[in-house]
Amino acid sequence: MKTVFTAIAAISVAFAVSAQAQETDLIFYGVQLEELEYRQGDTDQNLLVWDGDAFVGTDEIKLRWLGEGEYDLDGDKLEKIENRLVLQKPISDFFDLKAGVRLDSPEGTDRWFGIVGVAGLAPQWIEVDADLFVSETGDVSARLDAEYELRITNRLILTPSAEIDVAFADDREIGIASGLNSIEVGLRLNYDVLDRAISPYVGVVYERKFGRTADFARDEGEDTSAWFGVIGTKLMF
Repeated sequence: MKTVFTAIAAISVAFAVSAQAQETDLIFYGVQLEELEYRQGDTDQNLLVWDGDAFVGTDEIKLRWLGEGEYDLDGDKLEKIENRLVLQKPISDFFDLKAGVRLDSPEGTDRWFGIVGVAGLAPQWIEVDADLFVSETGDVSARLDAEYELRITNRLILTPSAEIDVAFADDREIGIASGLNSIEVGLRLNYDVLDRAISPYVGVVYERKFGRTADFARDEGEDTSAWFGVIGTKLMF
């Protein structure tokens, strides 16, 4: 485990050295919420969900924070929260390399992870975020997040999305088993009000857990699949 975090630290130092070499680069920054939404499920769940990020840096290197979470409005409790802090550097015209750390705060044991991944535009202009995680207990997992914006008019946009989580070892304390853990697919129709600064939307989301991860959820009295109607907005600053 120490080797993993040492490697990540070495990558971070390399990124920092590269940044110092670009002293003439302008500093950019921004904040956006890709999802800020209310979800009502077919099992009578009512959730507040968010997914956003902020960055500061140059064209050569950026420090980026990414956060997401779910709040159970019925039970008045935080279901989960995830924070990632990464350094991100271009490796091609369309993709960036990133490395950093992640902290999960589920109902059970909190988990720290090291992160190595890529983010960018795949062919057909599909936005892709792919990450490999190594937890503080040495367990390896991966996530693929993909999204595509289908522009119907200049302001009306249909956005299909998918998130797939896979683990390569069991971590019973946080309800994760080896194999395909879960998927989340969504379809949202949003309307740009102020040049993408505010984009309210409606849509549907489907979530499902698989294999022994689903078994762990059943043991805790949780649902293993659910449909949600969603209403929310995208915000960009």
